[in-house]
Amino acid sequence: MRRIRKVEAADTEAVLTVMQAARGIMRSSGNLHQWGDGYPSAAVIDRDRGLGGGFVVEDDGLVTGYFAFLPSPEPTYSYIEGGAWLDDSLPYHVIHRIASFPDAHGIFRDMLAWCAEREPNIRIDTHRDNRIMQHLLEKHGFAYCGVIYLASGDERLAYQRIKI
Repeated sequence: MRRIRKVEAADTEAVLTVMQAARGIMRSSGNLHQWGDGYPSAAVIDRDRGLGGGFVVEDDGLVTGYFAFLPSPEPTYSYIEGGAWLDDSLPYHVIHRIASFPDAHGIFRDMLAWCAEREPNIRIDTHRDNRIMQHLLEKHGFAYCGVIYLASGDERLAYQRIKI
């Protein structure tokens, strides 16, 4: 049985294991640069937890996925290049740090359904080399909106979906 719940401090090691597996998926699919230098770290997961926006996906009691679901505003989304948000006036939530084990199928679909029940206006960004995530976003009705820049200056492809 699959369920989604808030991350707890005791979940940190399990979440980091999921993150390492997701990093492996990225590397094997040609995404060699996203999530480098130990990112996301335990401190990032703790920050998500402190904000009330870190969530684990469990299958039969085992942590098989993770994501952050955080309310607007997202500071790095204030400027978008080469396009525009579908709507820039409504509140939104952002999904960050989506990760799962390679054999845990349907995590993205279930996570997205869970998020959409709570917020119809969702934004997300991904690395240009993350072809798997780009495919999933397009498959699930997200529109490509342009390029945003992280605080580090790294670019990300930005997407939005509004279900009203």
